[in-house]
Amino acid sequence: MMNAVFSSLTDLDVIILFAYLAVVIWNGIRASRHVNKIEDFATGGKSYSSLIVFATLSASFIGGGFTSGLAEKTFTFGLVYVAGLWGFSVKELLIARFIAPQMTRFKAAHSVGDIMGQLYGEKAKIFTGFASFFVCSGIIGAQFTALGYMANILLGIDFVTSTIIGALIIMAYTGLGGMRAVVANDTLHFCVLIVALPLVLVFGIDCLGGLGNFAQSLQTNFAVNISWPTIFLVFLSFFFGETLVPPYVQRLLIGKDIQSTVRGNWWSGLLSIPFFLMVGCIGVVALVLNPGLNPNLALPFVVLETMPIGLKGLAVSGMIAVIMSSADSFLNAAAVAVSHDILHPLFGSRIKNNKLIISRITTYIIALAGLIFSLQLESSLDILLQSYVFWTPIVIVPFVAGVLKIQRPPSTFWLSASAGVLVVTILQLLRTGHNEFFEVSVWGVLANMIVFFGVRKPLKLPFDLVRAG
Repeated sequence: MMNAVFSSLTDLDVIILFAYLAVVIWNGIRASRHVNKIEDFATGGKSYSSLIVFATLSASFIGGGFTSGLAEKTFTFGLVYVAGLWGFSVKELLIARFIAPQMTRFKAAHSVGDIMGQLYGEKAKIFTGFASFFVCSGIIGAQFTALGYMANILLGIDFVTSTIIGALIIMAYTGLGGMRAVVANDTLHFCVLIVALPLVLVFGIDCLGGLGNFAQSLQTNFAVNISWPTIFLVFLSFFFGETLVPPYVQRLLIGKDIQSTVRGNWWSGLLSIPFFLMVGCIGVVALVLNPGLNPNLALPFVVLETMPIGLKGLAVSGMIAVIMSSADSFLNAAAVAVSHDILHPLFGSRIKNNKLIISRITTYIIALAGLIFSLQLESSLDILLQSYVFWTPIVIVPFVAGVLKIQRPPSTFWLSASAGVLVVTILQLLRTGHNEFFEVSVWGVLANMIVFFGVRKPLKLPFDLVRAG
């Protein structure tokens, strides 16, 4: 789909890559042996230290959008685009400071839906389950898209074929082991990527002729055809867009104690600041080395053209790791949302003893939905932005308010969610530009917020009237 004339991987590099993938499969299957109930599948028994929470959360957000997608954007718009992604960093630090300490009230929860159900009732839990499914499917699609590009460029495998193969590997261990397998492999992925990606930048700078030439390149390519108001909207998009999405909420629930949860989230938020800057710099390196390059190829180009034999295989493994670690987390969260937040409340005792099996089956179904979504847009970062419209206008405001003990009746949740959906729908229909997804999400959140804080008294809703009748 996107083959280019790049330096090819040597046999040693290919061996390193496939050895790493074999270890990933083995590690996931090994972890799945300890999964015997839905609690293990959803939250891994809530037994993880702050270091593991930090590693798995970091590996989850460092996905295809925040690596290859960010490199593409800085290639196109300049290093200034990184400032937009720091909205994610600010958000993560605020969650560690204000939200994570409140999770003791929800220690029995396994998902966002559980928390929303505790705050606004069972119908809100089911509705949140559907929102979780849609946002996770879209973000899974973003990761699958990035994985397809990577394998196509690095290994010469057809985009569709490589995407399917990558999805099958992720499905295999995520479907079997759930959160236990995800955490085991995310920790492995994190160890690889935290070494590999900095090496990519180091060798890229060396290829430019050293730090002096690199600094001059950054100055020349700091901002290209993008305005500060646009960057601010991107900042808001990433501030709201992935705020408390399902897998991140799960990371608030898996710590062995609240201190482990708080520390893990704080460290992860701090790490994201230099990490985004590092990836953005790699995009600028690609621009200077090959201005005519397809922007989507910025990150793999730098890897293949600057890394030495052996380390190139490690870097490629790191690139694959960042995508797999994000995809498996969202896949697990989506499966839990469907089985635990939607099907169990609707069918109750009829599926109570089969929740683990159902969760595994839904894992495979959701992966297929993510594959379909991945074919709709070329840019993995654009897919992320599009996915946010299924989450930000609906859940964020009532979730944060409820966790912070700002009480509102269930009817307020429904009215604010309806306002968010209505605004998003209208703006989607009126949208004329390809890059306006963030504007849609931000305005949807604003509409939700106005209604949520403006309506304080309980109101009769249509389904309440039907039930009363």
